[in-house]
Amino acid sequence: MLIAVEGCCHGELDKIYETLAYIESTHGRKVDLLLCCGDFQAVRNINDLSCLAAPEKHLRMQDFFKYYSGEKTAPIPTIFIGGNHEASNHLQELAYGGWVANNIYYLGNAGVIRFGGLRIAGLSGIYNGHNYRKGHFEVPPYTESTKRSVYHVRQLELFRLKQISRPLDIFMSHDWPVGVTDYGNKEMLLRFKPYFQEDIENGQLGNPTTWDLLKKLQPRYWFSGHLHAKFAASIPHVGAGSTNFLALDKCVPGKRFLQILEVPHDPAEPLTLSYDPEWLGILQQTNHLWSFDSLPQYMPGPGGAEPFDFTQSDARMEEVKGVFGGGSLTVDPGAFQRTAPVHEAELGNGAYTRVLDEMIKRRFPLPPRKNFVNPQTTELCARLGLTDPLVALIAKNPHATPPVIRETAPAADLNVGQTEMLKMAVSDGGGNPEEIDLDEGSALVDDGAGTLYVVEDYIPGVAAWDSAGVDASTRSSEPDAKKLKLVE
Repeated sequence: MLIAVEGCCHGELDKIYETLAYIESTHGRKVDLLLCCGDFQAVRNINDLSCLAAPEKHLRMQDFFKYYSGEKTAPIPTIFIGGNHEASNHLQELAYGGWVANNIYYLGNAGVIRFGGLRIAGLSGIYNGHNYRKGHFEVPPYTESTKRSVYHVRQLELFRLKQISRPLDIFMSHDWPVGVTDYGNKEMLLRFKPYFQEDIENGQLGNPTTWDLLKKLQPRYWFSGHLHAKFAASIPHVGAGSTNFLALDKCVPGKRFLQILEVPHDPAEPLTLSYDPEWLGILQQTNHLWSFDSLPQYMPGPGGAEPFDFTQSDARMEEVKGVFGGGSLTVDPGAFQRTAPVHEAELGNGAYTRVLDEMIKRRFPLPPRKNFVNPQTTELCARLGLTDPLVALIAKNPHATPPVIRETAPAADLNVGQTEMLKMAVSDGGGNPEEIDLDEGSALVDDGAGTLYVVEDYIPGVAAWDSAGVDASTRSSEPDAKKLKLVE
């Protein structure tokens, strides 16, 4: 199976899909699956944009609303996790995952899904120690504080992921596991990002809780984004096997944001999404652990009175399958439904304030924000006996706007809330020290407007690890092939 892995999407879906089309036309091979490692920005309208935590100058509608409206359809099955720049109000509708548009699937706060026989797991958000032990207490309308805390990883998701006992093929996280830099070319990374040095030495570069998760789950591949750098590593495990780690940049000109991998899979398995019975069983048996308070909560463990081991037996997973009639666990590709209104396309893809100014100039009414309950979550919760966290939060919080199942509205999005954007000092000067310059040897794609995007020197038939060098003895002898052949 040919899988494309992308770092931080930042709403640039058109560019990403155009790049994959270029690869297909150049090499004659079509990518089967696209994985996006966060900052996806599933922004449907101006209200969603106001819920995205980012400097105001970077708040743009981008491309997603065209896929949400049906104007465009993703040409390749796409799975993504959340990062720290998201339309969090939209993603809160789908805490357990679901379709955000036709052929585009969100993994939820944490989740496991199957595609073509591969088990793909993921964790959304980034680590923040202040909020890690809290419940999920944030609900729209957000304050400037909750607009940021809403995407902080919580221990509930880590606890659930640690219950997985069966092998995983792929794991996705937005931030890197702390310690992963010890297993790749750290010196080269620090040449480009010298300000990482202190965090690496202090064990603070990334998420300290996902390193233990990596060592426990031992997936074949682990993909990340967030730090806007390409970095590869190979983490050996006690006994046998290793995890191949790869982080990628964001989709902007000259950055190494995309990698094509050939991942072995069972050719008898259809290239469709299906639920994972082990994960569904874990969700069922840990449903009582939801907390919607901002106070610290503690997960059960050895020595306590509560059960703490929710490992799923074969018999238990058969029970889960029985909930679905004992048949297919295929995720219904037709389950996607639009809940919120769609952005008015003619307002353009300008900055947030410019779009607002245009709406005001046209005397568009500005109704209050709304919270939407997603039918996909409602159906899954009813089937498995789960709590819909958004419904629970709205019921608990007197300041939350009442839930709406679905709104039939004109194409123009009129849901504009307060313009409480965080003013952050962002340099308009030359280079951005947060990003890496383009290395030689990468192929470039012209988007027709003179802008070049990196296609990381793709070599058909080579599973490709990084030029940074995990094991120099496996490096290809071809001077332009900056890849390492992986030993499966």
